[in-house]
Amino acid sequence: MKHLLLPLLVLLAFTQAIAQKNKKNEVKAVIEKDPVLQVDQLGLTWRCVGPFRGGRSAAVTGVAGKPNLFYFGGTGGGVWRTEDGGRSWECLSDGFFGGSIGAIEVAPSDNNVIYVGGGEVTVRGNVSFGSGLWKSEDAGRSWKNTGLNNSRHIPRIRVHPQNCDIVYAAVLGDLFKSSVERGVYRSKDGGKTWERVLFINEDVGIVDLCMDPTNPRILYASGWRVRRTPWDLSSGGAGSGIWKSTDGGDTWTDITKNEGLPQDTLGIIGIAASAAKPGRVWAIVESATGGVFRSDDGGKKWTKLNEDRALRQRAWYYTRIYADTRDEDVVYVVNVAYHKSKDGGKTFAAKYAPHGDHHDLWVAPDDPKRLIIGDDGGAQISYDGGETWSTYHNQPTAQFYRVTTDNAFPFRIYAAQQDNSTVRIAHRTDGSTISERDWEPTAGGESAHIAVDPTDNEIVYGGEYHGLLTRVDHRRRTIRAINVWPEDNMGHGAEDAKYRFQWNYPVFFSPHDPKKLYAASNHLHLTTNEGQSWQTISPDLTTNDKTKQQSSGGPITKDNTGVEYYCTIFAAGESPRVPGLLWTGSDDGLVHVSRDGGRNWTNVTPPDLPKWTMVNSLETDPFNDGGCYIACTAYKLGDYRPYLYRTKDFGKTWEKITSGIGEEDFTRVVRADPKRAGLLYCGTEKGMYVSFNDGRNWDKLQLNLPIVPITDLAVKEDKLIAATQGRSLWMIDDVTPLHQLSDGLYWQNMVLLQPAPAYRMEGGVAKNAKGAGENHPNGVLVHFFLKNKPGIKDTVRLMILKENGDTIRTFDNFSKENKLEVKEGGNRFVWDMRYPGVEKFEGLVLWSYGLEGQKAVPGKYKVRLSAFGMNEERTFEILPDPRSTSKAVDFQQQFDFLQGISAKLSEMHRTIVSIRQLRQQTKGLNEHLPKNDERLKPLRDAAARMDSVMTSVEEALYQTQNRSSQDPLNFPVRLNDKLANLMGLNVFNDFPPTDQSIEVRNELFRQVDLELSRWKSVVEHDLPGLNNMIRELGVDMLYLKKQH
Repeated sequence: MKHLLLPLLVLLAFTQAIAQKNKKNEVKAVIEKDPVLQVDQLGLTWRCVGPFRGGRSAAVTGVAGKPNLFYFGGTGGGVWRTEDGGRSWECLSDGFFGGSIGAIEVAPSDNNVIYVGGGEVTVRGNVSFGSGLWKSEDAGRSWKNTGLNNSRHIPRIRVHPQNCDIVYAAVLGDLFKSSVERGVYRSKDGGKTWERVLFINEDVGIVDLCMDPTNPRILYASGWRVRRTPWDLSSGGAGSGIWKSTDGGDTWTDITKNEGLPQDTLGIIGIAASAAKPGRVWAIVESATGGVFRSDDGGKKWTKLNEDRALRQRAWYYTRIYADTRDEDVVYVVNVAYHKSKDGGKTFAAKYAPHGDHHDLWVAPDDPKRLIIGDDGGAQISYDGGETWSTYHNQPTAQFYRVTTDNAFPFRIYAAQQDNSTVRIAHRTDGSTISERDWEPTAGGESAHIAVDPTDNEIVYGGEYHGLLTRVDHRRRTIRAINVWPEDNMGHGAEDAKYRFQWNYPVFFSPHDPKKLYAASNHLHLTTNEGQSWQTISPDLTTNDKTKQQSSGGPITKDNTGVEYYCTIFAAGESPRVPGLLWTGSDDGLVHVSRDGGRNWTNVTPPDLPKWTMVNSLETDPFNDGGCYIACTAYKLGDYRPYLYRTKDFGKTWEKITSGIGEEDFTRVVRADPKRAGLLYCGTEKGMYVSFNDGRNWDKLQLNLPIVPITDLAVKEDKLIAATQGRSLWMIDDVTPLHQLSDGLYWQNMVLLQPAPAYRMEGGVAKNAKGAGENHPNGVLVHFFLKNKPGIKDTVRLMILKENGDTIRTFDNFSKENKLEVKEGGNRFVWDMRYPGVEKFEGLVLWSYGLEGQKAVPGKYKVRLSAFGMNEERTFEILPDPRSTSKAVDFQQQFDFLQGISAKLSEMHRTIVSIRQLRQQTKGLNEHLPKNDERLKPLRDAAARMDSVMTSVEEALYQTQNRSSQDPLNFPVRLNDKLANLMGLNVFNDFPPTDQSIEVRNELFRQVDLELSRWKSVVEHDLPGLNNMIRELGVDMLYLKKQH
């Protein structure tokens, strides 16, 4: 029996799915009670905008024998690790703990064991406390809390060199009130249990702890009496001193009175013991007669070697000393610069890392040229003894005070970074990340409130401590100081100032009159001529308590930068609803309101607000003329409770609104959503909260946001921006799902939320980008909820449709090319606005454009979600880039032009696939035909002629010699590459094709169609002829391989 098995060519075709039309399920109206569908079930996510510029670190360490491995702790940013010598960093504490870190220690006997103490030692005005002691036994992959949870601040940890279960913690304790949890604590079971082995008193904690590298039984500890209040920092006093143990901490001896040490009032003390010479110990001592001291007999007798003030200035902020690990005469002291001595501490040379204000240093035991330093810019690493250092511009640990935005597109975020400059940074870019090129300094300094001119995004005003106020014109690159009262009070207490400007004083524009710029001291000031002149429009709106306006920093070292300036206005604003309705809140606990532009003021302080509580932020109600919200903190008084209040009647009555916020989660900021009444956002010391009922109840809005203090919030274009104290700037790109929450949504098996309008613009999100902020997703954000996890046979399908119902794209959870990732609960899908791309074939190599699908033109579209037998549909809109000059007809012309080329390329590529399939079959035919059968020669010749035509067509359409990406430089491009290049030249922005582009397209199409017609002739004539010949010759097509 003879069979003809050569199949006729099968041309692939795609069919569109029929759009099933269902009645829309409208989201219910917002009601006041809490939504049943929870916040974390909406698919919302935070992203880090950046900038990647390090913030303060006071805890660093490395690991002996592992030259590329280092760790640092941020003073708000958690624990970080590098495994490539500082080229990149990753956060290890996320998901476990975060916030302020005071100490990191890697066990010398087992590098998998790491101990971390919470709470920084740099006790400046924005200091945050920690969450106790944490331990990892797998080099930071996982962590567990090991106690000391009320320690607040742990500035040092030491681990026995031979036993990783013996660990000591120096507990400084509560900075704001007396506490029994201070002293040196020891654990002999790896942190399971702790015993306090040294306790001085309830007001003196341990600031430094040193284990003798030559004898781990010998320990040195320094006690420090330190106290912060809202109006003062006091460093030093009774109890400050040095203690020593020679039995592993069982007993301690006060050696403060030993010969050679200062006998006057002592403050903070740093200690270091030499690994190169047993018995050699250094101390740097805050005292009127202080300086660098050394003992060569284990602390029995001391010699003062150096009293240079450059080593001990602003002692409370620095005062750390470190011994070289190999050279007995090399010792380091950190301060604004870091200083190195080669003669045992007699003289020091100032040296500089990339940033200033240094707080910690680690010297490798096996290589003293290998260093890591922690400072106000994060952590930097050196391999040559400090000659060169790694960058800190790869650490997203910036501390920000306040945040605002402008009206540019894309809008920019403005914030002041502690210990650095102000920044204005794009919230999204046309690239794939938000990198250093996307931000720049702006007006003001590290502590600024910033205000952008409402009529000109390039004019920016920013404050700084001691009342400095600058106006920056970014367009002309000019800067002008416009201080309300330009008198320098550096070093003076608040009592000496005409106007008391806080370190972080308010600056803001009127929402009604763009010429009105306000600034606040203890008075409210107004300019209407860009700062050329100012008028004071209020009396003193504080308690003006003179006892709280004294010089700060005693009893040894004064410190007056404006941080402790008290009895000042700390928050202020004008109602967006009522012109001239002004509110102020002071750092000493008063709230005032003026309803006539500042001519008259009324004290409307909530009667139950504790005395001296700081009004940290103020938000006027966007839906109620007499409404205002305040967020207050009393943590500097030792009270860590949250304080939030609201009024609806111009301050006549207030209601406390803190239900649901953690007991020690003190509140820093509250903001009202301008689109949904009663929707509030609150930033606290430990994270984010949201309320849907005007503050009566609060739920967490933490999601993937790290544990970090939230210092300020801004709502802009349905986006929520958070300024953090240690993790830079974060934002949620779309809060409209929060607008849509309503009662009963949880009880639906599936919920498709209304997508927000999306801009058609350039940009995208780089995968695994390091050292740069995450960009805004470029596309339409679709949020949906699935009550249950889909089963193994459950299809979840999401379709993108034209407004008329025609299908554009279909995604589902089983597709390989158009995969829809789904999970139980909240989901987010980003449609990139693109139509299907050009069909490709295996091994395709092109020099030109990547053949992705065309972007949809601006207009209305639909999204349909199908699952569990249900369908929901929403209409959404794609908006043009506001920067674009193109009109609707231009968008459509570009789309039609590109879509036409895409269709032609797909046709060409399908042709190549078909040619290769047919060639494979004719090759098989020739291989099985008997070689010497002259009767089959016509058949062979016909197959060869057909193959020749196919080869000619294929080689005209595609460069078949391409094997790698740069082969087109060697082998000339063919028609598909030429068309791809034409596509690539016309995808930029929103412009219609040029006349010459159309001309080239037409010419290329003509050439392509000529080749396709030759292929059509093969299919319609040559192939049937070949099949007929096979039938007539009766060629067998089934063969058995010969057996050997």
